[in-house]
Amino acid sequence: MTALEAISQGTPLAGIPSFTSIEKQRHWMLEHMAGAFRVFARKGYTEGMSGHISLRDPEDPHTFWTNPLGKYFGLLTAGDMILVNYEGKAVGGNTSRPANAAGFLIHGALHKARPDVNAACHTHSPYGKAWSTFARPVEMLNQDACMFYGETQAVYDQFGGIVFSDEEGERLATALGPKGKAMILRNHGLLTVGSTVDEAAYLFTLLERSCEVQLMVEAAAANGIPKQYVGDAEAAYTHKMVNDAVSACLIPKPFHLED
Repeated sequence: MTALEAISQGTPLAGIPSFTSIEKQRHWMLEHMAGAFRVFARKGYTEGMSGHISLRDPEDPHTFWTNPLGKYFGLLTAGDMILVNYEGKAVGGNTSRPANAAGFLIHGALHKARPDVNAACHTHSPYGKAWSTFARPVEMLNQDACMFYGETQAVYDQFGGIVFSDEEGERLATALGPKGKAMILRNHGLLTVGSTVDEAAYLFTLLERSCEVQLMVEAAAANGIPKQYVGDAEAAYTHKMVNDAVSACLIPKPFHLED
């Protein structure tokens, strides 16, 4: 039984759709990618020209789609995205603007290292930036945080400035590990990955919210209020039940219908 089946009572929800052509699949994926950017804009994850989402192309897995440099997240559409290869060359899509060089180095290394990763999100969101200064993972403080239990979460405990070298991108991919889906980047921000852009985007919003909750808990704990953690067995069980790519894909779907 899948996690989605376990929490469903009655008629099951539809899963990730299948497509009759690569073109239809690509269009669906890019529409959801643009929708994720609009959600990020509404949630205040924008910071200057920083931040990017990448999406592996369904036809050529050695290329991925990314957003153009300098265009506001809330204005992005599927037709704005750029297709780049692992050498950093634009090979398709809308090439009227450049891609983000730092974004290419981060995402290119991730997609190379993790064939199971089809999408990745990275922005300088406010609570993620704040919590990243501690170079600590979010703790198992509540049911929602259990999504990031164990090897699912990593910490990149270095900061080398804006990523402009292949080596830095490769170090980030190594730090995430073979099973990681979420990472705290010290003095930098957050990064999440998934099998779909829906999953990666949902995990990002959940990690950002978890950082916010963690900061509130730390403030209370500083006044002498003890923390009560979720036990390891309970956290592992909860993680198993919620760490489902299909469920994560369905959660943010209504947001993609927003103008």
